Amino acid sequence: MFQIDIVEECKANNRKAQLKLYKQYCEGMFCVAMRFLKNADDAEDVIQEAFIKAFQKIHQFKGDVSFGAWLKRIVINTSIDFLKTKQQKLVALDEGYMHVETDENWSIEAGISLDDVKLAIESLPEKYKYVVMMFLMEGFDHSEISQVLNITESACRTRLSRGKGFLKELLKNKRYVSGS
Repeated sequence: MFQIDIVEECKANNRKAQLKLYKQYCEGMFCVAMRFLKNADDAEDVIQEAFIKAFQKIHQFKGDVSFGAWLKRIVINTSIDFLKTKQQKLVALDEGYMHVETDENWSIEAGISLDDVKLAIESLPEKYKYVVMMFLMEGFDHSEISQVLNITESACRTRLSRGKGFLKELLKNKRYVSGS
């Protein structure tokens, strides 16, 4: 059975087809959720909720992107919503007035490991962390990130630029700390 056929069966509320899609995507979507949540129990909860949302809204899936990409957006949004319910109040910052420099150089100095980068991303302020994660780890572009996070592309570019600056500083500081 082809993927589009399985999706059509799911639209007809076929439980076997839903289970087939779930089994096909569960593990990959769990990895996506874990990158955001860092807790297996929370990731499992989010994955269950995301699949429920996906099956409830499957009639909205038009096939203009792969089912996996469509589901990934639901998982990321559900992960972010989950984190928002756990967080404390944040002060909003109007980023409309900021000038964004487009520096696409994401290279880092030798001696900094992938784990160092992941750890540094985790310590970024939330509004920058999600944009950086979605750009670097999930491969989303500015348009996709702005849609998922419900921000303007300009705000997305600003957050990515600022997040990159914070990330570079954190990694620079890490180099001096680990070199001691």
